[in-house]
Amino acid sequence: MAHENEATIRSPLGRARGLGSARDGTHHFWMQRVTAMALLPLTLFFLWHLDSIAESDYTAFLKWMDHPSVAIASILFVIASFYHAMLGVQVIIEDYVHHEGCKIACLFAICYINFAL
Repeated sequence: MAHENEATIRSPLGRARGLGSARDGTHHFWMQRVTAMALLPLTLFFLWHLDSIAESDYTAFLKWMDHPSVAIASILFVIASFYHAMLGVQVIIEDYVHHEGCKIACLFAICYINFAL
């Protein structure tokens, strides 16, 4: 009897497909927004310093990168950039790759490439 009541609560499309909420989209949405907001000041930091390091030689660049705040900003920029890109590509794959096996392989490849880089 409980099974019959459960079926009437679901939408017709949900009953037909047997699908429910993935309960995963909100976290993904917020992580993409958080990484975008983190990238904003980090990008501005590098753009502001770009003029001073663009005309310098390699040793001056290494000296600039040796400063702790620049090193931390660089690490955060790389991590946030790759994670943000991985989240964006994941959405594209989930939306446009329809073959389930290919979708899983692509998602695995994106995670592997992201961590390898």
